[in-house]
Amino acid sequence: MNRKQMPIRWKMTILSFGVVLFALIIGFIIFVGKAIEMKEEELGNQALITARTVANLPTVQSHLEEIRGWREIQPIVENIRTVNGSDYIVVLNMNRIRYSHPSDEQLGSISAGKDEGPAFAEHSYVTTAKGEIGTAVRGFVPIMNDQHQQIGVVIVGILLPSTLDIMRDLQNELIIIGAITLLFGIMGSWLLARQIKKDTFQLEPHEIGKLLVERTATFQAMNEGIIAIDNQKRITVFNEKAKDILLINGDPAGKYIQEVLPSSKLPDVLNKKEPIYHEELRLENKIVLSSRVPILVNGDIVGAVAVFQDRTEMTQLAEELTGVKEFVEALRVQNHEHQNKLHTVAGLIQLEEGEKALDYIFQSSQEEEHLTASLTRQIKLDSLTGLLLAKIRRGNEMGIEVKIDPDSYLSSLPPLLDEHDFVIILGNLIENSFYALEDSGVDSKVITVYLKEDPDTFHIEIEDNGTGMTKEQLPHLFQKGYTTKGNDGSGIGLYLIHSIIEKADGHIKVESTLGEGTLFQLTFPMNGGNNDEGTNYRITD
Repeated sequence: MNRKQMPIRWKMTILSFGVVLFALIIGFIIFVGKAIEMKEEELGNQALITARTVANLPTVQSHLEEIRGWREIQPIVENIRTVNGSDYIVVLNMNRIRYSHPSDEQLGSISAGKDEGPAFAEHSYVTTAKGEIGTAVRGFVPIMNDQHQQIGVVIVGILLPSTLDIMRDLQNELIIIGAITLLFGIMGSWLLARQIKKDTFQLEPHEIGKLLVERTATFQAMNEGIIAIDNQKRITVFNEKAKDILLINGDPAGKYIQEVLPSSKLPDVLNKKEPIYHEELRLENKIVLSSRVPILVNGDIVGAVAVFQDRTEMTQLAEELTGVKEFVEALRVQNHEHQNKLHTVAGLIQLEEGEKALDYIFQSSQEEEHLTASLTRQIKLDSLTGLLLAKIRRGNEMGIEVKIDPDSYLSSLPPLLDEHDFVIILGNLIENSFYALEDSGVDSKVITVYLKEDPDTFHIEIEDNGTGMTKEQLPHLFQKGYTTKGNDGSGIGLYLIHSIIEKADGHIKVESTLGEGTLFQLTFPMNGGNNDEGTNYRITD
């Protein structure tokens, strides 16, 4: 059974109010202590002034040296004591005999005070002494005659009010200060608690803790890699699947994303403030499909999150599937050609043209061997050789000549591309040319394929003499879902080609003349560097 927890708003209010109250008590103690100190200083000054007044009285000076001079001194001093509000005034001669005292019985007696010594050495000062009736502030002033010789001492004592009495005197001020402080303390505590509650989306601490545990468990249980960063580009989430895919050891949380993944494009989302969905990236020897989205709170970007999947195995399967598909297509076309050739040979034999039949067989065999040997010599990748052979045979079947430029050569791929990417590029561009030539009405239908490998750049050119494109069509070629084939097209092929070009930092140029044909020129850096030329379109009407 869960114990009911106090809401965070009340916790914050009580805590903040407690801090304010504690500070108020400390301030109150300091304030009262300072008030006592000031009161003591005030009474000390008052005692010294009264003592100097008594010491300068001619009556006191003239009768202090007489044997019973207190008879004249006592009435005058008592009047001064009453007027000045002193608690006692004591006048002593140099033999410490009392000539004035609040109690008449003490007149003529000798004082035994221990702090009177400096006063008999012509010093004026103030002391504080605790007696039976309370703590008194006492002022000591020497009495001098006309010849500036000391003849006695005046001691004025004023009782220091108790702490309670001082507090009573200051009660109005203390009440006002305390009330204002507590009022603002309560209001500030409540507003602070309300703001914290708002910042935490009205969640209590135990609810936030529960959400954190659930979020962490959810991220770790997902089969996708998840990386999140804050607006300072520090990693806040890096789940186990992401570590497995990217071969990261330890806990990267708190580190800058560039320290862990220098090639990461996640910070780009913070700068561009736009999401990127389903982008294929190559990280080391991994191929991942990534979506990167900014994290918004109240319209402000506070971070970004990337969700990605390891597509390496899937890509390899796709390559195998593509190879199998092209192989099956090549076999179908080859079977169709062989059937046609067999029909031709059979017809020549029926016409008893045996020598012509043999010549036809030898000629066909030599052409096939020459084509295969030529492609194998120029193209060193079997999957692309098979693809081009299949397209050549398919073109023959459609009445379209597919030419491989004799200067074409391919031995290795750009570092950011693989065979699957080249299959997509060549396959889609040649198929688009087939479509452009199929109903073009041109007598000689030709598609030219040119592959050139330089130390710094790899070139691909696909040219046809088909229908061409209009000025309006060209800017939309690489938009997902856009097609010029009507119901026969999907609008995916050129979009995939454009994605591959961006992934590999490549460049594409399109030239098209309406009714005459289209040329696609693609270039890719062989050193993995950036190519910032972008996509270039040129059209001739």
